[in-house]
Amino acid sequence: MVLKSWLCMALTSVAVTALPAAPAMAKQAAHAPLPDRPMPDAAYWNAQLPVAQRVADLLARMTLEEKVAQVTSVWQGKTKLQRADFTFDPVKARAVYPHGIGFFTRPSDKTGPGSPRDNAPRSIADSVAYANAVQKWAREGTRLGIPVMLHEESLHGLAALDATSYPMPIGLASTWNPDLVREVNRQIAGEARARGVQQVLSPVVDVARDPRWGRIEETFGEDPFLVGEMGVAAVEGLQGVGKNPKLSPGHVMATLKHMTGHGQPESGTNTAPAPLGERTLRDFFFPPFKQVIDRTAVASVMASYNEIDGIPSHSNKWLLGTVLRNEWNYQGAVVSDYFAIEEMVNRHHVAADVPEAARYALDAGVDVDFPDGVSYSTLLAQAKAGTVQAAQIDRAVTHALTMKFNAGLFEQPFVTDLKPALSSNTAAAVALARKAAEQSLVLLQNDGTLPLAMPAPGAAKRTIAVIGSSAQKARLGSYYGIPRATVSPLAGIQALVGSRANVIYAPGVEITKNDDWWADKVELGDPQTNRRMIAQAVETARGADTIVLFLGDTEQTSREGWGDDHLGDRSDLDLVGQQNELLAAVKALGKPVVVVLVNGRPPSYPAVAASANAVLETWYAGEQQGAAIADALFGRVNPSGKLPVTVARSVGQLPVFYDYKPSARRGYLFGTTEPLYPFGYGLSYTTFDIGAPTLSAVTIRPGEAVTVRAAVTNTGSRAGDEVVQVYLRDDVSSVTRPLKQLVGFTRVRLQPGERRDVAVAIRPEAFGLWNREMKFVTEPGSFTLMVGANARDIKEVKLTVAP
Repeated sequence: MVLKSWLCMALTSVAVTALPAAPAMAKQAAHAPLPDRPMPDAAYWNAQLPVAQRVADLLARMTLEEKVAQVTSVWQGKTKLQRADFTFDPVKARAVYPHGIGFFTRPSDKTGPGSPRDNAPRSIADSVAYANAVQKWAREGTRLGIPVMLHEESLHGLAALDATSYPMPIGLASTWNPDLVREVNRQIAGEARARGVQQVLSPVVDVARDPRWGRIEETFGEDPFLVGEMGVAAVEGLQGVGKNPKLSPGHVMATLKHMTGHGQPESGTNTAPAPLGERTLRDFFFPPFKQVIDRTAVASVMASYNEIDGIPSHSNKWLLGTVLRNEWNYQGAVVSDYFAIEEMVNRHHVAADVPEAARYALDAGVDVDFPDGVSYSTLLAQAKAGTVQAAQIDRAVTHALTMKFNAGLFEQPFVTDLKPALSSNTAAAVALARKAAEQSLVLLQNDGTLPLAMPAPGAAKRTIAVIGSSAQKARLGSYYGIPRATVSPLAGIQALVGSRANVIYAPGVEITKNDDWWADKVELGDPQTNRRMIAQAVETARGADTIVLFLGDTEQTSREGWGDDHLGDRSDLDLVGQQNELLAAVKALGKPVVVVLVNGRPPSYPAVAASANAVLETWYAGEQQGAAIADALFGRVNPSGKLPVTVARSVGQLPVFYDYKPSARRGYLFGTTEPLYPFGYGLSYTTFDIGAPTLSAVTIRPGEAVTVRAAVTNTGSRAGDEVVQVYLRDDVSSVTRPLKQLVGFTRVRLQPGERRDVAVAIRPEAFGLWNREMKFVTEPGSFTLMVGANARDIKEVKLTVAP
């Protein structure tokens, strides 16, 4: 992401004035004939040849200047390539980049970093026209006609205008449904590719082990297995299922990030050192990356901002070379995080200047410099001076070109049909966003208040007081796009109940004075003003039958802290501002209080847990959140989400992840080690019974798998989904192991009274460990397998691994 301390150092923006969009021009560009290719008989244009042969042929024809151009990118510098109306100018591009450019950052924005509220993104038509103009210049205006790879953010939807917005990843992880995550990302890929984008910067497979860290909302949670399964599904959706690196239509290159340790930073602050030993890295942080690399053809990996044992990741040869390429046989490209190479100068202080930082990164195996190529633009002079070896540049260029050949850019870099792009955010995509939102909702508490009764036609009207500023807005979270329409929770409730109930509303408190994720300054609502608003909310709710109270975060109170002037991490986990005062005031009315949480970090809200009649965690649930929340509140949808994180009672419990070692959590004076909510936890409007587990074999040998079976019965009166979770413990081992670790799960839907036998296959590597010699082995002995609906409520069975 943007690190603002480097904005001025990188490239100076040009002030421009927005003009109306030009869809006719875009349509014309989208249907333009394919320009002539330079050197048409060169082998690199021959699609019948192997990619490696085409890369080698092209590389042999390239000058040093052209090679360096291929490992750099442009973002803020795009203003130097545009006309006053923000359209791409090939004449200016030829002057600034006479040897071409490798990558283009976020073509949907007009001037580089900044809030889309202040600088409206390009329309779909203009985006397509812009992408085609960039490719036309690359084809016709550069000596070799090497196409440009364009990338966008797509964490939970394409971050552009009129794109579908899905739940944040922490919400998607709460579905425990890899098939759904795969379909969401397939839809995201289709919307991106239709606009001429070939690469997206997702998914995030950081294992998030500290809830103070503002980026936790971008992750799939705290568990390596769950994160790995969701990461694999996301890449399969974006890039395609299987190991074929060539893109098929409607897909994009995925970028696996951030390699690694990023999710447990010192003090919980973004980009801080990851105080982790090698065994901890291999046990908890490496597995999701390795799972994705082993099972997919993921095209790129992004290094992380942090350091590990004194070595920033962008200069870590062991991390990016020994582990990633040699041990895991990774064949794709390694890209930098935004401005991270320069950060080795001004933040880590391991390089005296940018050229030295560039040498560190290139030597470690970073292939491409995002977002503006500031560091790698120094490689030309360094190569000529002999401080950088040509072979190192060739290696990086080879990886960059391989991506482009696999993306099919040399055959067709242009958008030739505008209709798929213009139909973005289709009815099918909106329905999928609603389905994802429904499955992401986690019911944390319920004394029977939920579901709310829907008044029958003609019956006496009941009054529902909806309180809280997050009720009247669909909060989308970080890296957001702008969908065609959103449904706020208040609108969802009003649309569902119609005239059958009186729905009254009061904002209650102002959490932050501004809620724009991009804005640097974060200012909480004025306490005195909020207390007057609380009094007004109490009067509004006084005559209500039920109070639905919305509490939590805004996009400013938990977010990526990408600079010293743009913070996003927290030293406290509880509700900010006067929200607890609002809770106490409405609770004092003696009415049933249903708390709906809208937030990005785990809900460490002890007062809410102690006083609410029901608690529904909704995270940032995307553009259709209002409809999904309303359906859940009134029982049209049965909540089925499960927490992908352990929820601490207070910051003093941290770290609080469930898969801790035997010597941890001895206890506290005057406190408890028990979390507020356990990992994997989530209630339903029905009840389930998970029977005693059985095994396909009670004895296996190293390298063999086993299947765990259990009968699941819906013992309640409503249809619902249960997630059967399987955990494992190595009873005696040569090195310490977690008391339990997730090794499998399956989601099952059951009708009332229905019983089904479920089977969960446990992979052979689940029984392995990194021994005292740091070798991955399976040690013979006793293992305990545990089955349950969360990490706390489990039933056990024993298994032996024979010598």
